[in-house]
Amino acid sequence: MAKYLVIVESPAKVKTIKKFLGKNYEVVASNGHVRDLPKSQMGIDLEHDYEPKYITIRGKGEILAKLRKEVKKADKVYLATDPDREGEAISWHLSQALKLDDKNVRRISFNEITQNAVKASLKQPRDIDMNLVDAQQARRVLDRMVGYQISPLLWAKVKRGLSAGRVQSVALRIICDREEEISAFIPEEYWTLEAALAVEGEKKPLIARFYGSEEGKITISSGEEMERITAELEKETFAVQEVKKGERTKKAPLPFTTSTLQQEASKALNFPISKTMRIAQQLYEGVDIKGQGTIGLITYLRTDSVRISEEADALAREYVAQVYGENYVATKAAEKKGGAKIQDAHEAIRPSDISRTPALVKESLSRDQFRLYQLIWKRFTASRMAQAVYETTSVKISAGQYRFHVSASKIAFMGFMSVYTSDEDEKEEHNVLLKSIGADTKLSLAEFDKKQHFTQPPAHYTEASLVKTLEELGIGRPSTYSPTITILLGRRYIVKEAKNLYVTELGEVVNQIMKESFPGIVDEHFTANMESLLDSVGDGEVSWKTVVRNFFPDLTAAVETAREALEKVDIADEVSDVICDQCGRNMVIKYGPHGRFLACPGFPDCRNTKPYLEKIGVSCPKCGKEIVLKKTKKGRKYFGCEDNPECDFMSWSRPVAEKCPKCGGYMVVKGNKTACADAQCGYVGEKKGSPEDAGR
Repeated sequence: MAKYLVIVESPAKVKTIKKFLGKNYEVVASNGHVRDLPKSQMGIDLEHDYEPKYITIRGKGEILAKLRKEVKKADKVYLATDPDREGEAISWHLSQALKLDDKNVRRISFNEITQNAVKASLKQPRDIDMNLVDAQQARRVLDRMVGYQISPLLWAKVKRGLSAGRVQSVALRIICDREEEISAFIPEEYWTLEAALAVEGEKKPLIARFYGSEEGKITISSGEEMERITAELEKETFAVQEVKKGERTKKAPLPFTTSTLQQEASKALNFPISKTMRIAQQLYEGVDIKGQGTIGLITYLRTDSVRISEEADALAREYVAQVYGENYVATKAAEKKGGAKIQDAHEAIRPSDISRTPALVKESLSRDQFRLYQLIWKRFTASRMAQAVYETTSVKISAGQYRFHVSASKIAFMGFMSVYTSDEDEKEEHNVLLKSIGADTKLSLAEFDKKQHFTQPPAHYTEASLVKTLEELGIGRPSTYSPTITILLGRRYIVKEAKNLYVTELGEVVNQIMKESFPGIVDEHFTANMESLLDSVGDGEVSWKTVVRNFFPDLTAAVETAREALEKVDIADEVSDVICDQCGRNMVIKYGPHGRFLACPGFPDCRNTKPYLEKIGVSCPKCGKEIVLKKTKKGRKYFGCEDNPECDFMSWSRPVAEKCPKCGGYMVVKGNKTACADAQCGYVGEKKGSPEDAGR
């Protein structure tokens, strides 16, 4: 009897797939990649048209030896790695390492690990898609060129162990740019006004929000303006100008892509991106379900497509009709608008079987597996359901020349919201309809509610919002979002506090060098264009060597220019005026994983170190002592008094010596301006003297 060998990537898949196939099938795992570029050198033969020099990954020799034995026993070999570029490349590397060129070898792929999908793939074997392999090779070679050419310059300038990357450096710049926006942001004052109106025959007042005048919207920007408007309004009669009743709909959400799953799991479940991907991988590869064995619960988790197979779509609609009723079935599937090119060979992330509800598998899953599976199941089910319908009422109220608005909505048909609601849905107002209000309803002013506000700076990036931005800009692909963030956190270029991402001192230094020396590498448009070129390689439209040939000379020229510029910079350790209290030497400033610190130059004889507190030449507004630059435990910069904890002064923005001419309080740097630290004061001035004098 013929013996067939199926090689997969992950040992977890072996158990799941083995039970679908007969006794004449053997299933083994490669444990991911078996070959890669060497770590000790760039590994690209520049003299022979950029040919990669692949070697067996350390520790994979035994696995390959075992695979070779299995190959010898087999009449036919099926390579069943993941259905994406990375998986295609692993299959190619396996065929090379196992010398399968003249063996009866075929490539199979499936979007979900179910019996039907696996058996169907065996009926449609194919050759390895070298276009996809070349796209992955191009990405690997480009990333290696950037990393191995630029990283040594960072080691020389800052510290060993730093790295630059084609995608990570752009992601770091995006975060740094946002931090600069926040730092430069100057709050602006504005006011909101609500009028509590007594309604004839009603106990509760009607709360109406100030809109503006008959000519259009008015923004109230000061207390004086507010007093003037309310004084005029107190003399006016409030009357119903227009009552408008209508209907609005809310579309069902699209099923999850990698990016939207990462974002929603972060918001709804508080999962870091890496955790979402780890648990999704478990659900895809197979979980032991009581009474059913090991089952792959979801489809492949790395995708930027929202497409759903016809079979899965039909089954989902049938399920919705049976459980919720025919009127809950979507008339047509929601579609994604325009945007970047997607790899549409994949489906969106969905349950492998919609009838396997979260409740049915809950006992067999860990808490986190259940929560993520439930999120995926609900989102997919909702995507096949009818839109929600709201009844709306909008009331316009006049008071002389001024106008107030009241609006309310009530859900008339739940539609998809019977299954799935996001934070945005839950925040919507579902007030009781203003049934008692008509054109002739008499209103009278009870009181005003005047509130002062200040505009808020842009929000710090979270993992979820960074992924959303990278996707919108076309930077990276589904498989790269999580590793990119992991590298930035691991290198301590950024830190995470609560959900927010902050740049460390080390991150700022690296970003500044990259911006000055390699502006092309950290340019988001260049990186997005490169991703588009890699897609073209995957489609067979462009040769991967052409992409590399065009890229490498420019990179080399930039590296040479940067090397010459950086060689002129004195990179010796800066000597401080702090005396080592163990040996009496002047301590020097060095860079560590958390930024700068003081170290004794007598190392290794003297190993004394101290925190580096940089004085900024400004007196503490509370006690008069020096303000110093400090860092939180995780590495986020702030400014505090050197006499802490006796003095508790601290500021996220850099204080300056100049006092506020309006209120006498302390001032801080806001981009290229200085502003009073008290938002209520609101004074803004120009920086004086040099950037250093202004406290940069």
